[in-house]
Parts: sequence; C-alpha cells; structure tokens
Amino acid sequence: MFSTGQWIFAALFFVAFVGVIIFSYRKDIKLHRKYYKGTIFILLGFIAFILLLFVLKSFLKG
Repeated sequence: MFSTGQWIFAALFFVAFVGVIIFSYRKDIKLHRKYYKGTIFILLGFIAFILLLFVLKSFLKG
C-alpha cells in the first residue's frame, strides 16, 4: 500500500513533530505552571461526568 520511502518519511515526520511539541512545551513550562493552575481538577471533573453518564446509561438500560 505504501512504499518504503513513504514509511521512512512518515517516521521522520512523526519524530520531528513530537520533538517540536516537546521543545515548545519545555520552553513554555513556566507559563503553564503560572496560568493553568488547578486545571487537573477540571479534567477530573470531565472524566467523572463521563463515567457518571456511562453508569446511568447501564443502570437505566438494564
């Protein structure tokens, strides 16, 4: 389906993309810590809400 060159390009692109993402995150880590405090609780709230929906769905279905 894909040629060897296309697989090599995809692998190199993926490695470069992940590298740029990590570099950018490392550069801005002080800003993230300053402006995004407490966002873990929002994430946990979303996860709890989705789990609640699944529980309600299974409870009401059976």
